[in-house]
Amino acid sequence: MKAYWYDNAPVSISSHRIYTKETQSTPQPLYSDPTIQKTAITNQQQQGDQREDHDSGRPVTESQLQSIGVIYHHFPQLSSVDALASERGYKNRDEITVSPEKMGSIYEEKVKSFFSEHLHEDEEIRYILDGDGFFDVRSEGDEWIRIRLEKDDLLILPAGIYHRFTTDAKNYIKAMRLFQDEPKWTPLNRGPDVDVNPHRQSYLKQTAVA
Repeated sequence: MKAYWYDNAPVSISSHRIYTKETQSTPQPLYSDPTIQKTAITNQQQQGDQREDHDSGRPVTESQLQSIGVIYHHFPQLSSVDALASERGYKNRDEITVSPEKMGSIYEEKVKSFFSEHLHEDEEIRYILDGDGFFDVRSEGDEWIRIRLEKDDLLILPAGIYHRFTTDAKNYIKAMRLFQDEPKWTPLNRGPDVDVNPHRQSYLKQTAVA
């Protein structure tokens, strides 16, 4: 795990660069017209890619993450995950693979929804089984903190925290999702109505962010 303040460079989520295991660093054409394709790539490079590091060079410590309710563990052994699940009452779990190969035609839509700023009314728990990805979470001052996760990292986001997720440039991550109740993923995108959500207000009181 590596956490740091996001560099705040603008990013584009409308035209992703899709990589496969075969093409690796070669982006697939988004347009048949070479001129339009070149313009689209240039615009995206100017805006930035959400899957780049966006590292400002200012590190964030685990204690700083804890101050906003974010919990991190490194668990090389699955038995440690099982123990945590028992301790925190996570009764259900499943696995998700985020990649073009696994998701096919819905990959773009899913990646966009993951990267839209949102919150959940339940804790979000992810244990990384393979690959890499980024969780961005809002600080007390409403700035982005980027958390890079890799294999054997486990992250717990509290209910009510605004956040977003993206893979890195390899476009591949496999994670275990743990749930206290039935498996579900219900994002509430940020907006005035969600700002007054009871779970959001409870989070602000608990972390003294308000």
